[in-house]
Amino acid sequence: MDGSGPFSCPICLEPLREPVTLPCGHNFCLACLGTLWPHRGAGGAGGPGGTARCPLCQEPFPDGLQLRKNHTLSELLQLRQGSGPGPGPCPAPAPGPAPAPEPATPSAPPSAPEPSAPCAPESWPPGEEPVRCDACPEGAALPAALSCLSCLASFCPAHLGPHERSPALRGHRLVPPLRRLEESLCPRHLRPLERYCRAERVCLCEACAAQEHRGHELVPLEQERALQESAAVAERERVSRLFAEAAAVLQGFQTQVLGFIDEGEATMLGRSQGDLRRQEEQRSRLSRARHNLSQVPEADSVSFLQELLALRLALEEGCGPGPGPPKELSFTKSSQAVRAVRAVLAAACSSQWEQLRGLGGDEDGLQKPGTEADAESQDPDSTNNLESEAPRDYFLKFAYIVDLDSDTADKFLQLFGTKGVKRVLCPINYPESPTRFTHCEQVLGEGALDRGTYYWEVEIIEGWVSVGVMAEDFSPQEPYDRGRLGRNAYSCCLQWNGRSFSVWFHGQEAPLPHPFSPTVGICLEYADRALAFYAVRDGKMSLLRRLRASRRRSGTPASPVDPFQSRLDSHFAGLFTRRLKPAFFLESVDAHLQIGPLKKSCISVLKRR
Repeated sequence: MDGSGPFSCPICLEPLREPVTLPCGHNFCLACLGTLWPHRGAGGAGGPGGTARCPLCQEPFPDGLQLRKNHTLSELLQLRQGSGPGPGPCPAPAPGPAPAPEPATPSAPPSAPEPSAPCAPESWPPGEEPVRCDACPEGAALPAALSCLSCLASFCPAHLGPHERSPALRGHRLVPPLRRLEESLCPRHLRPLERYCRAERVCLCEACAAQEHRGHELVPLEQERALQESAAVAERERVSRLFAEAAAVLQGFQTQVLGFIDEGEATMLGRSQGDLRRQEEQRSRLSRARHNLSQVPEADSVSFLQELLALRLALEEGCGPGPGPPKELSFTKSSQAVRAVRAVLAAACSSQWEQLRGLGGDEDGLQKPGTEADAESQDPDSTNNLESEAPRDYFLKFAYIVDLDSDTADKFLQLFGTKGVKRVLCPINYPESPTRFTHCEQVLGEGALDRGTYYWEVEIIEGWVSVGVMAEDFSPQEPYDRGRLGRNAYSCCLQWNGRSFSVWFHGQEAPLPHPFSPTVGICLEYADRALAFYAVRDGKMSLLRRLRASRRRSGTPASPVDPFQSRLDSHFAGLFTRRLKPAFFLESVDAHLQIGPLKKSCISVLKRR
């Protein structure tokens, strides 16, 4: 039989032997289910949820379900097969006929060695045990060729045949052998992880993709893997090219310094040889003058005086200042220059390595040369290329739903659900909470942010309001002067003081020239260690201020001192080493704000009082 009829097992595609019926109504061989269920109970579907699932329709049912032979179906099979080969495929009546049907299925792997060749143990890395087939007999399992995320089992080439022949199993997702199949399941829905969310950088099942991550950019796992692998290859090529360019720069500098030394040496030797030549000529003149003077007769007074004058001139010329000892040789400072370059290079490499590992507190060291940095950026969360005017729909891809945490609200803040808050004159009798602010009229959002890009909006209804982020580990019992949003190194904010906007960080304020906007957008970018504030009007985003440490390239002249930017350069990157929460500070007694709904249509601003 081909095993395609209603009386065949969907696992082995052979006529049913000792048929059992699951609660979902599907029938299987008792032995076939026995090879799969121990694996499931050991750490598969029966682990987190305590349930097993039908291999065909994936309907869950209790893992401890007792499998019992379906006698009615067994009798139908016997009647259908008559007196022919019936006793062969159905070994239920007695142990005797069991050897006859066994060659139909278990003997398949030994008789077909070629399918198992690709999964031979020697094809695996040395010292690594291959993943074994879950359908093979215990103790004689062959290496698996593929794993099925629907069956939660691994199969050798022989037992993989049903997935290739059965229409009901062709839709199962087959992947290279996995040692721990349960890690490929969503812990909430016990469904295969098949999608990747680029907004939050997590793997999802289809249920998660349709619920919590609706509207996010979702791609298949294989597509994201190919993108990441290609990005890694491209980054490796860029790094290799930049290292080659840096090596070429150092090689050129080495050639220049060595040439400078050679020129200095030649100049010094030439000067020394010229001095020796002049000294030899001077000595020769003195010798001739002495000789001529000694040859003058005693009676020849004129010749004596003339030769004496020549000797005196020669002596005076020889006693002149002359070249003197050479001054400090210019090329001897070459080693100092190279030593200085080596020190700068070592310090730069150390600083850049700390920045790459996320240990540095200042991001100024991570330099990207101008336009090349924009062209090479591979981070889908990056908003560096956005101009001061940008479409709002772009930011909605990173939409983050902010709910106010009532356990953090100061007693002079009244919450309206999880989206609205207003400052009041009479304190509210909130229950005791270790996370509640005690000296500042502030409240935080629920959930901590530690990676990716997040965007939310706030509507300023009345009064003086500050919106921003605060570190999760910041103490809410800090006094008013240090606990306010933006007045410490653990928080940053945009403030509306009734007349103008300004930004605050670490106690430093920077006024902004922009007019009032009732709706303010906040974009937190962990990849770039940046926090941006936008004015939202008619689906357009106008940048108010984007805060981040500067990236001034070394060797360029410093701009005029900006105290606020200096504070950012020194401490702002350290803010992103912590988990952050949306934070709100209502400064005036009539302050009132509402967290925006983040719909694709324009947000309707609440009516101002």
